[in-house]
Amino acid sequence: MLVDVHQHLWPPAFTELLRARTAAPHLDGWTLHLQGEPPYAVDPADHDIAARTALAHSDGLGLALVSLSSPLGIEYLPPAEADPLLAAFHDGALALPAPFGAWASAGLVAPDPEALARTLGQGCAGLQLPATALLDEAGWAHCAPLLDTLTRIGKPLFVHPGAAPPSGPGAPPWWPALVPYVQQLHASWFAFRAFGRPRHPGLRVCFAALAGLAPLHGERLAARGGGRSQVDSDVFYETSSYGTRAVDALVRAAGIDVIVSGSDRPYARPVIPDLGAEAAVHALRAANPARLLRIR
Repeated sequence: MLVDVHQHLWPPAFTELLRARTAAPHLDGWTLHLQGEPPYAVDPADHDIAARTALAHSDGLGLALVSLSSPLGIEYLPPAEADPLLAAFHDGALALPAPFGAWASAGLVAPDPEALARTLGQGCAGLQLPATALLDEAGWAHCAPLLDTLTRIGKPLFVHPGAAPPSGPGAPPWWPALVPYVQQLHASWFAFRAFGRPRHPGLRVCFAALAGLAPLHGERLAARGGGRSQVDSDVFYETSSYGTRAVDALVRAAGIDVIVSGSDRPYARPVIPDLGAEAAVHALRAANPARLLRIR
């Protein structure tokens, strides 16, 4: 079964709640307003369920996991604002037709592991958290009750870029995706190595966008006293927005068995890297996601 571990699709009830808001994140028609990014014109077709289902089938997918887009910043809203949005997203995402599945999300003002357990019990593949919540020891400690729940239930964590800070005047529209998003993932990967893994030895983790290429800094880590970078077989790297050169470099640093295919649709198109062997592509698109998600 071919798997895409990283897509976004807004259910209708969730979209209407975004439209009902007057502060970021909110939708004005189909224009999305976020705190740290310029207004974004959303294409309604990107969230047309029938069209996206047909597209997933045309991609040959047996499973496409959709998640709340963490740059929206919903996880950091007060619970009275966050909870209805999270419930609308979970209910709508879990009701999507095949081949869609869903990642859970959780409020971070007051993490509620029991609520997470209930959401996971409804069928979510695991929990997505924004990288901004996991940048240091304090962040991993704050999220520990949620991560303990994941470990107990045996489901993985998906680390996704969080909200970007406001860009300076004149910043190009690609700035958030290329600078703060990548920096967040880079920092969260090193924080996981230093603080997350010792606290959660049994946790499976998948970092979006190849963890901002953080594993490629293994030589510098060793040179600066951090020890040799050892491959952690329960840490996975999702490929969205990267191609053959970056994926090949990650394979050399971490091995083929921990790279999983993700597209970030509708914000990026799927890329199948040319790794020189059909078996390698099969590993990324089928075998490795099955191990991450424990699909039998």
